[in-house]
Amino acid sequence: MPYVVGLIVVILIIIVANIKIVPQATEFVIEFLGKYRTTWSAGIHVKIPLLERVAKRVTLKEQVLDSPPQPVITKDNVTMQIDTVIYYAIYDAKLYAYGAVNPISALANLAATTLRNLVGELELDGTLTSRDTINGKMTEILDEATDKWGIKVHRVELKNIIPPAEIQNAMEKQMKAERDRRETLLQAEGHKAAAITRAEGDKQAMILAAEGERDARIARAEGEAKAIYLAKKAEADGLQALKEAGVDAAVLELKKYEALITLSNGKASKIIIPTDAVNMTRQNVIFSETTGLGDVTPEGKEDPKPKKADPCCD
Repeated sequence: MPYVVGLIVVILIIIVANIKIVPQATEFVIEFLGKYRTTWSAGIHVKIPLLERVAKRVTLKEQVLDSPPQPVITKDNVTMQIDTVIYYAIYDAKLYAYGAVNPISALANLAATTLRNLVGELELDGTLTSRDTINGKMTEILDEATDKWGIKVHRVELKNIIPPAEIQNAMEKQMKAERDRRETLLQAEGHKAAAITRAEGDKQAMILAAEGERDARIARAEGEAKAIYLAKKAEADGLQALKEAGVDAAVLELKKYEALITLSNGKASKIIIPTDAVNMTRQNVIFSETTGLGDVTPEGKEDPKPKKADPCCD
């Protein structure tokens, strides 16, 4: 009886020891007597004692392979130090376990040789400005080459490109010269824009001044025209009023005399009398001399003649 209990305990221990729990995003490669049998995914599994074994534990998470800097020669014989970062994931545990002895080392070496081939076809300037092109080509080449290893290459990035010291100094000088040139261009464009703005402002000011002068002249001309119109209208209204009042020629003659009196009272040294006024005055003088009307000059007394002595009486 104690032997039976002991045997049961040993069997239970063996069963418990062969219960395997596979974590999430992990796969186990199982071999039966040294030959591939199956792949366990996440969950609980029981293997056959002594006959089955876990040959490979594989994680399906995305991983990063950071390659150290390596010398690369460009097409124009410039040696640079370039390091890469590879993002990859294992999608097939069986291929990963049996495809290559050390798939990660094989991936690193393949990335190094591919990088040398791609950069060797470019010059220095092309290498510095073609990161995206190099990344895309490396990703495509590595992904295709690692399919038989059960590896999926998602992305390849060039982390650092370090040219020689003398090349760096020359590039810094070139960048400084380029910045100076851009600064000079920006200053020249700023001065040009300012000059154009000032010229536009002067032009607008002259246009506005000319428009203001034109409007002022128009306003003055309109005012003078209106004043002349009103004066003529007043004169016409006065004549119309005199006409309606039945004014005769004598009144008109009197008005002419009043105008002459007004002219004679001025400070002018010369008086220009209209011809009709002169003729009128001459006619009035002749009429007065002829009829004696209007002559207010008193007649002079004749001097008494001396009496002659009468000789007969003396």
